[in-house]
Amino acid sequence: MSHPARAAVFGQPIAHSKSPSLHQAAYARLRVPIDYQRVEAGTGQARELTARMRTEPGWTGASVTMPLKQAMVPLMDSISERVQRLGVLNTIVVGRAEGRVHLRGENTDVDGIVRALGDAGAYRVGAVAVLGAGGTASAATEALRSMGAQSVDYVVRDGSRAAGVLELATTLGCTAEAIDVATAARRLEGYDAVVSTLPPHAADGLIQDLDLPTLRPGTALLDVAYDPWPSALASAWEAAGGTVIGGLSMLLHQAVEQVKMFSGVTEADWGQVTNVMCDAVGLPHPRN
Repeated sequence: MSHPARAAVFGQPIAHSKSPSLHQAAYARLRVPIDYQRVEAGTGQARELTARMRTEPGWTGASVTMPLKQAMVPLMDSISERVQRLGVLNTIVVGRAEGRVHLRGENTDVDGIVRALGDAGAYRVGAVAVLGAGGTASAATEALRSMGAQSVDYVVRDGSRAAGVLELATTLGCTAEAIDVATAARRLEGYDAVVSTLPPHAADGLIQDLDLPTLRPGTALLDVAYDPWPSALASAWEAAGGTVIGGLSMLLHQAVEQVKMFSGVTEADWGQVTNVMCDAVGLPHPRN
C-alpha cells in the first residue's frame, strides 16, 4: 500500500516560515505530490522528530531551522562532508533501502547564501564581515570563502562564542578575527560584503555604532532575517547607499536544493521552478 509523500519544516518559532509556500509551489510545478507542512518543535523534541521520520510512512525529507540545526546532527545515520565541517544541518533527506529508513543530514544554506548574494551582483569578495557566530554564521563562512573571501571579521559581543567559526574560517584558509561593533565601524569601508546571521531585531542596536555613512556605495548586505521585512538594519544600510539582499532570497535558493533532494527529480527546468517559487512569496525572479 502506498502512502502520501510528506515533508515539513521543523523549528521554533515556525508560524512565520515561508518554506511551505516555496515548497508547495515547486511540487505543484513539478507535478510531484508531496504534502509540505510546518512542525513546531524545539531541541527537546529532536529525538521525537527523527523517530517520526523513521516510523511514519511517506516522509521524504525535512527542512530544519533554529533551534534544531545543531541538535539534529548526531541523530542522523549519515551526514555530508559539508555538515561534518560546519557542525550544523538545515536539511534531512529520508531514504529507504532493504526495508530500513536512512536519515542523511545536508546543508543547503551555503548554496542559498552564495546565490542570494549573486542575485545582487556580488560574485567575488575579499574582505567580509559576519554579524553573529552561530550555525548560520558557519554556513556564511563557507559560502563567502567559496566566493573568494580572504579575511572574515565576526562581529560579536562575546569573542569567546566565536571560537567555532574562527576555527572553521582558518581551516578553510581565511584570516579571521572576532571583533566588536566599534572595530567593525572603523573597517566598514573596506568590506566587500556583510552577512547578518542575527535573529529578527537583534541587529537593531548595532545600527548607530556601525557608522553607516562610511559605507562604500553598493556594498552588499545579506540579512538572513526576513520577518519583519525590511529589517531596521536593511533600511539603514540601503539609506546609506548599500545594496540589500533579504533573507527570503537566501531561503528561496536553499529551498530549491531541498526540493531537488525531496522530490527525487533530476531533470527539470529549474529556472522555471525557481520563478514559480518566487511568485509564491512575492520575490522578483533572479536575473540568472
